[in-house]
Amino acid sequence: MSEPKIIVAGIGPGSAGDITGAVLDAIGRADVVIGYKYYFQFIESYLKPGAECIDTGMKKERERAMQAFEQAEQGKTVCIISSGDAGIYGMAPLILEMKKERASDMEIEVLPGISAFQKAASLLGAPIGHDLCLISLSDLMTPWEKIEARITAAAIGDFVTAVYNPRSHGRYWQLYRLQEIFLKHRSPDTPVGLVRQGGREDQSMSITTISALDPEQVDMFTVVIIGNSQSYVDGGKFITPRGYYREDAAGSGRIGQEIMTESFRTIEKMLRKPEMPLGRKWALLHAIHTTADFDMENILHVDDNAMETLYEGCASGRIKTIITDVTMVTAGVRKGALARLGAEVKCYLSDPRVAEMSATEGITRTQAGIRLAVEEHPDALFAFGNAPTALMELCSLIRLGKARPAGIIAAPVGFVHVRESKHMVKPFKDIPKIIVEGRKGGSNLAATLCNAILTFDDAASLKPGRDV
Repeated sequence: MSEPKIIVAGIGPGSAGDITGAVLDAIGRADVVIGYKYYFQFIESYLKPGAECIDTGMKKERERAMQAFEQAEQGKTVCIISSGDAGIYGMAPLILEMKKERASDMEIEVLPGISAFQKAASLLGAPIGHDLCLISLSDLMTPWEKIEARITAAAIGDFVTAVYNPRSHGRYWQLYRLQEIFLKHRSPDTPVGLVRQGGREDQSMSITTISALDPEQVDMFTVVIIGNSQSYVDGGKFITPRGYYREDAAGSGRIGQEIMTESFRTIEKMLRKPEMPLGRKWALLHAIHTTADFDMENILHVDDNAMETLYEGCASGRIKTIITDVTMVTAGVRKGALARLGAEVKCYLSDPRVAEMSATEGITRTQAGIRLAVEEHPDALFAFGNAPTALMELCSLIRLGKARPAGIIAAPVGFVHVRESKHMVKPFKDIPKIIVEGRKGGSNLAATLCNAILTFDDAASLKPGRDV
């Protein structure tokens, strides 16, 4: 004898193989199955003899729920079906709300199904391996202002985000707006997976990036999955790591790179005038990251195309040596980046000839170090983070025709001759220069600006710290 109850069941994304055993059993016990007629084709072979299928049509959810109660109140076992999971944008919440509205004591059972985003994720690889959220772009029952607030929170929170109802004939602009919001908070090369009709005969899928996403290629049958800051694509598979290889990654510097990348994104959002040439922005992000001083936005001067020219020089082998005024600058230049580009960094301060020259000629040891460096490497990239007298010495040697620097990083720090030394370097228009104006500077700044040059090929994707 039939048991009066309502079973709300998710039948999965659209293939028989994705329907759970519990749902098939419920369908086989039901006297009445209620749902949108398109879905009956997937469950007809599991119905018991004499079972009735009631179609309420599209967008008739309340009518569907009312029919379920009316049939169950006649003593029947009713199974009301939803695609995917009945609890995710499905019938389960409505049935339970209607039970309360009717003050009904009808037994309600909810059976889970494989959701469209889960099916899409399995087809793409493993994009939902970490914290995630689901957002529907349908504003039929939710104000757009609230949807947009949720999109912003997901983007800022670095959630993997699955997007339902991304686009329809009348809802054409919302996905463009989502893309715009995500690009403010995520790297433009963040992976995005598109799965259309997942699990059905005309299934299709593709992987792109948030910047390359074309909303015109998306429709109401598409699930969009946006990765987080750790997501990547390998061998055609979209992967969001959970962290099982974090211990291995620590040895390779990957965790440090992740932290540095997040720091750079935070700094970029805090800039007063973020629109600037990429070369200056890359140098500026390094400078602020090292000092936590946003005054760098006012005092960091980067010649036009200086970063591009100096990186090209290092990458091509034209610039083989970086000369520093003090050993602290040398220590801060990343050895991995130097090795990758086949360059070296040198400081002459500990050279035994320096002490002798300093005593004999009555100059500072850093001046003597620059004189020796120019004799052996007149066309090096010179980086100053401590001694204004060393920078002044280089300027004198340039004017004498003895030095032909590939570039100059002028960041000495202090109160005596510091500002003057920086003014002295500015007239050399044909030498690419990066200058920290005024009294501020330091060895850490000079080193980080060297690193900015050596890693400029990572600037467009805003992924610093490759060699950390």
